[in-house]
Amino acid sequence: MKCLTRRDFLKHSAAAGLVLAIQGCAQKKLPFSRIKGANEDIRIAVVGCRGKGSQLTDIFHNLPGVRVVALCDVDSQVLADNTRKFTDRSEKIDTYIDVRKLIDRSDIDAVVVATPNHWHSLITIWACQAGKDVYVEKPVSHNIWEGRRMVEAARKYNRIVQAGTHLRSDEGLRESIDYVQQGNLGKILRARGFCYKRRDSIGKVTGPQPVPESVDYNLWTGPAPLVPLMRKNLHYDWHWVWPTGNGDLGNQGAHEMDLCRWALGRNALPPRVISIGGRFGYIDDGQTPNTQIVFLDYQPAPIIFEVRGLPRKTGDPAMDNYSGIRIGVVVQCENGYLAGGWAYDNNGNKIKQFTLDGGGGHPANFIKALRSRKVTDLNADVLEGHLSSALCHMGNISHRVGTDAHPEQIKEQIRTDSELSDAFERFTEHLAANNVDLSKIPAVLGPWLKMDLAKEKFSDSLVSRQANQLLTRKYRWPFIVPHRV
Repeated sequence: MKCLTRRDFLKHSAAAGLVLAIQGCAQKKLPFSRIKGANEDIRIAVVGCRGKGSQLTDIFHNLPGVRVVALCDVDSQVLADNTRKFTDRSEKIDTYIDVRKLIDRSDIDAVVVATPNHWHSLITIWACQAGKDVYVEKPVSHNIWEGRRMVEAARKYNRIVQAGTHLRSDEGLRESIDYVQQGNLGKILRARGFCYKRRDSIGKVTGPQPVPESVDYNLWTGPAPLVPLMRKNLHYDWHWVWPTGNGDLGNQGAHEMDLCRWALGRNALPPRVISIGGRFGYIDDGQTPNTQIVFLDYQPAPIIFEVRGLPRKTGDPAMDNYSGIRIGVVVQCENGYLAGGWAYDNNGNKIKQFTLDGGGGHPANFIKALRSRKVTDLNADVLEGHLSSALCHMGNISHRVGTDAHPEQIKEQIRTDSELSDAFERFTEHLAANNVDLSKIPAVLGPWLKMDLAKEKFSDSLVSRQANQLLTRKYRWPFIVPHRV
């Protein structure tokens, strides 16, 4: 694979159609790289305007001292819908289909990235190379390798890069995690993450589907393989196919995985991982698990993460819960546990409440760090985003190199860990309540994958070599994440 810097790309790619306005060796001299004064507006561009991107556009627009000056989306209809919010207020807004043209504007201070996952890293790296700061949604990366390149780009170009794990800015959560880390409930034994979130079938097609006329499909695809659309909906359902998404483990679960690692105080990847899971209850064009257990073997306190997309039982719209939690974390300690904004003793009695605010101040925290130019002012620096996203990727990699296994095989593989065995027993009961018999429809048992923490690669073995191929991807020219940022 040819190493491609942004400078090389803009020099040689006719697709760019632009004159190189930014020289790599002069990044720090650009006028928009200076420290912003308290009375100067921060000029923001938002890339990806559906759903979360639209929300973030409104949030940043309403922050004092911030101006949203440009929007970018490969879907012209989505772009028009979001542009209308500005024209209705008689506000000027510039629009782009191609993010490369937006990034080459020298008067934009920061880029908000709310695209599908497979674009997150490349836009972030390009923006850093162009002297811009970045707010990038979770998961910050589509794979582990490119996540590390994002960290390198942020550091090399002295950029402020905030991961969109907004719960890091929830003051009540920050207080609660400090509370358990100070030992108020005794030693932390384990952190459990839960994503019990209903996910219906995305349908099954028999051939290529038409791409919406409003979409530039080449740009939408970007770094991923350019292949015919083989699902009913282009938008959102990209979460459930591997070339563009990371399943609910990397979607909703990215928030809870981050909280688990935060609670444990771990600043590196775990030494090993295993996954048990599958896509149950229907046959559709989705590829990612809708029911999954991931065990991340931090010592002495591991993370046990559970994904459930099916309801509590067939015909019941409600979802399961664990200690009252459907989407969230339970931090188990010697003398109690933390869950849902409360500290409990081991008998389930409430000890202390923490007032949760949902982390709505996360974008404002980003703006604060832009003005101070201090990475330490960020509540969710890109390194934090990389590590937490990588935990999701590790679990998915174990699943993807796994094989179908009978329940007894799975029990034998995990018998030495009582908590993992308990999670699998509940997994089995949950599926049975949804008329899924694992003896007839097997789950995928992933292997124990050992991680070389320094290299962020799996240790050498036949299965590890297969797993290491999934640490990155083959990028499509000219949308290539560079080896050297």
